[in-house]
Amino acid sequence: MKSGQKSTIYDIAQKAGSSPSAVSAALNGKWKQRRLKPETVERIKRVAREEGYTANLQARGLRKAESGLAGMVLPDHENRFFAELSQQFAREAHARGLCPAIVHAGRDAEAQLTSVDSLIAYSVDLLVIAGATRSPELAQACRSANVPHVFVDHPCAEAPSVVTDNTGGASVLAKTLLEDMPQPEESDPATWLYFLGGERHLPASAERIQGFRQQCDAADAFFSDDQILACGYGSAQAEQALSALHQRLGRLPAGLFVNSIDCFEGVLSVLSHLPETELARSTFGCYDYDPFAAFSRFPLRMIRQRADLMVEEAFRQLDAGTAGPRLIQVSPELV
Repeated sequence: MKSGQKSTIYDIAQKAGSSPSAVSAALNGKWKQRRLKPETVERIKRVAREEGYTANLQARGLRKAESGLAGMVLPDHENRFFAELSQQFAREAHARGLCPAIVHAGRDAEAQLTSVDSLIAYSVDLLVIAGATRSPELAQACRSANVPHVFVDHPCAEAPSVVTDNTGGASVLAKTLLEDMPQPEESDPATWLYFLGGERHLPASAERIQGFRQQCDAADAFFSDDQILACGYGSAQAEQALSALHQRLGRLPAGLFVNSIDCFEGVLSVLSHLPETELARSTFGCYDYDPFAAFSRFPLRMIRQRADLMVEEAFRQLDAGTAGPRLIQVSPELV
């Protein structure tokens, strides 16, 4: 290829080691009918992104008119926070005369990228991406297709991002729990405040762990890295981690900071088998919100992320045509 010359489907085929017809099928979503292997499709898409082929498609006129579609990719529909993001997104889209197209992609990076590529292929007018696992790749796909985009919940260093002030929210929750607990003793791990759930490498969890540690350090209540049980977001993982901690301590810890409502479901599975007298000796908090928690058997502090304000701000950035990196934090509230 000459310098500055745009890639063609034949260039993609040559670089991917495939035929032009296979490239066409992979990029237009008809690869299953052709019985192409998933690894072949992924290789073709990777080469196409590297060559900026999506942008070439747009230049050829596949998006001459606005589609009227507003796209959203998020990890989960069942989690109340993501459900609120989805509902608010639909309201904001309808208010602008757009039809919301919302895709649940889980937390798998490749599934998220495939979902973004699919929405771009449907010529969405904009994209809001929530809970991104590898945000730079998603941002590159949007830029290549000239699709306005904003990240929500997990930030992107290359695009506008609207996130919860996770460090501040976690700090408030940890401080409140420590104030409700007896003074922890370094020699007795059962008196400590523990952080349960999430994944250390994900931005939201890392920021919440930071806020948790800041307050524990300020109260001379952080004694060991064992106080942080970043076991993942699944309820089964949280149940297993708390069961192991209960067995090790011989009782519930004096304080428990749970990192999501999904993890809290696993915590409830453990607590349901324990007597009221043991529950009364512990203090509980959850960095997530569910109104049904008001009916729990014990007092529970919760952090409610303002999904409504976050989506409103995301659309404000889209309406203003904001491009490039910009980080906007929205303060959560203690419930």
